[in-house]
Amino acid sequence: MSRPGSRTGRRRVAAAAGLLCAGWTLLLGVVAGFHDFPRGLLVLVCAVLVAAGVWQGVLRRGSARVAALAGAAVALAGTVWLLVDEGFLRVLLLLGLGALGWYVAARIAFRPVVELPAAEPPRHPVLVVNPRSGDGRAARVGLVAAARERGIETVELGPGQDLAALVRERIAAGADAVAMAGGDGSQAVAAGLAAEAGLPFACIPSGTRNHFALDLGVDRDDVVGALDALVEGGERRVDLGEVNGRVFVNNVSLGVYAEAVQQAAYRASKVRTLLGTVPLSLGADGASRDLRWVTPGGRQLHGAAVILVGNNQYRLSGAAGAGTRPAIDQGLLGITVVDPPDGRTRPRRRPVRQWSAPEFTVGGCGPVAAGIDGEAAVLDPPVLFRSRPAVLRVRIAARHPGASPSAVEPVGAVRALRALARIAAGHDPTPAPPVSPRRAAPAPASSPAGRAGRGPRC
Repeated sequence: MSRPGSRTGRRRVAAAAGLLCAGWTLLLGVVAGFHDFPRGLLVLVCAVLVAAGVWQGVLRRGSARVAALAGAAVALAGTVWLLVDEGFLRVLLLLGLGALGWYVAARIAFRPVVELPAAEPPRHPVLVVNPRSGDGRAARVGLVAAARERGIETVELGPGQDLAALVRERIAAGADAVAMAGGDGSQAVAAGLAAEAGLPFACIPSGTRNHFALDLGVDRDDVVGALDALVEGGERRVDLGEVNGRVFVNNVSLGVYAEAVQQAAYRASKVRTLLGTVPLSLGADGASRDLRWVTPGGRQLHGAAVILVGNNQYRLSGAAGAGTRPAIDQGLLGITVVDPPDGRTRPRRRPVRQWSAPEFTVGGCGPVAAGIDGEAAVLDPPVLFRSRPAVLRVRIAARHPGASPSAVEPVGAVRALRALARIAAGHDPTPAPPVSPRRAAPAPASSPAGRAGRGPRC
């Protein structure tokens, strides 16, 4: 098994190799360009396009990554067309190898690896298993037997059994660490109780999507290996979110999506149900029109297609790691508001807003539909969100990354290049959490946030 220190060393070597290959690629373009001036200037332009395409291929994902790499390939083909008749085959080969080396090395360097402080293994850990999560994934991988081999007490959640009561029972019986094998909704319940008791917590990714595990840096493909968090794992402290007193680990959604998950047909036909909900939710009498919230500048606005409040901010752009949180220990909520479609040619406000705050309030004219970590709920207004900084002691297996896929890699080519240089120099490129995150006091009724809860005349 490789130790975190050796993985960090490999990442540093990869970063240095990536920078060298980048410089090599550009240098070859310059040499070839000036060798056959002025036609060589086209070669230099092609070399720059190859380098830029490869770099964007590192920084982007999905179709954007494919387009960037395709552009690099086209530029390289253009260089071939310009030089192949002049005996530059060796230069072309070296240019292609340099670009490939830059891409591969940078991708390795940007893999998140965090060396967590070693933690003393608990003496009486307990694993709570939701056997129905992930269509029975825990049973398929033999999770219960693997836990018992490691000396971890295992309890399965029975049909109709209350998860919170079960976890409290095991804590009262002497458990000194809690592990939860299930989806994100189950993780939120168990994590909240572990934080309340001040106990270490391990997230075992046996659910369907396991977004919380991904952002913690738990390998979602290594369900059994996640148990080693309670055997030889490191520990870090992360935040939890809270909405009207209920804990969430990922996010809470209000608006169209929240209205859709309330419907019984959603689980069987997600897309069709969501599309059918849009006109109802955004109509003149739709619930989304009643949502009220306050901008960072203090303006009170009405109506939103979607309000997404995350336990820390999500990266929503097309960059690599989009849909994940670069950090989960900043002591802040990540707030994203998407306006409903507007047929006016000059809308009066921005269609998408994103900001961070320790607290946030949403008002409404009646009960507010919500999706809390993907599960349907109905909340009484005002809906009060707040961050609970550094309350959860998380254990993560030594061989797992220990950080989100977007933790190391910043958005933007220049900042990412700086991060690559920092990695090569042996520095930690991950963002440091605030030393003492400031907590906002509850907004008084006379403030804009307080007025958001009281609401307009319904």
